[in-house]
Amino acid sequence: MNNYQVTQWCRHFMEEAVAEGDLCIDATMGNGHDTCLLSRLAGSRGHVYAFDIQPQAVENTRRRLIQEHCPENYTLLCQSHTNLDTYVSPESVSLITFNFGYLPGGDHKLATSAKSSVLAIQKGLPLLKRGGRMVLCIYSGGDTGFEERDAILSFLKTLPSREYLVIKSDYYNRPNHPPIPVLILRL
Repeated sequence: MNNYQVTQWCRHFMEEAVAEGDLCIDATMGNGHDTCLLSRLAGSRGHVYAFDIQPQAVENTRRRLIQEHCPENYTLLCQSHTNLDTYVSPESVSLITFNFGYLPGGDHKLATSAKSSVLAIQKGLPLLKRGGRMVLCIYSGGDTGFEERDAILSFLKTLPSREYLVIKSDYYNRPNHPPIPVLILRL
C-alpha cells in the first residue's frame, strides 16, 4: 500500500476478499467509490447491493458507475443500511463495507448514527459467509461522531472470538481524531 489514507487501507482488504461472481454490500454508498470497486471486483457474474438514505448519494453513485464503465451488476437502494438483511440470505456475502459519518460534499447534519450503525452491523454479520469480511471506516467528530464511534467499538468488543476476528487499527500519531479502520473476519 503506497497511500496511507484510511480509504486505501480499507480498499486493500476489499481487493483481497472479493472475487469474480461474489455477492457484496456497500452499506453506506456515499459518492460510490466503494460501490464502483466492488462492482469491478465481483464482475459480471457477481452482484453488489448499495445503500444510502440520501437521494444525492444514490445519484452520485449511479453517475460514477456509468462514467467508470462498471459492470451492470448492482442494485442501488435509497434506504437505511439497517435493511441490508432483507436482500440477501445468511452466509452468502463475501464482503460488507461501511464508511460511517456524513456524505462527503453533502450536508454534515445528515450522518450515520450510533443506533442504526450498530444495528446494521448486527444484521450484517450473519450474512457473511465463512471467510467473509466486513470492513469499517469509522469517522468521528461532529455532533454524533464520537458517540457513534464509541458505540460501534463497544459492540465489536462483545463479538464471540470463536466466530469473528476483529482487527482495529489506529492512525496513532495523526491529529484531529483520524478515522479508525476496522476489519472483521468471519471464522
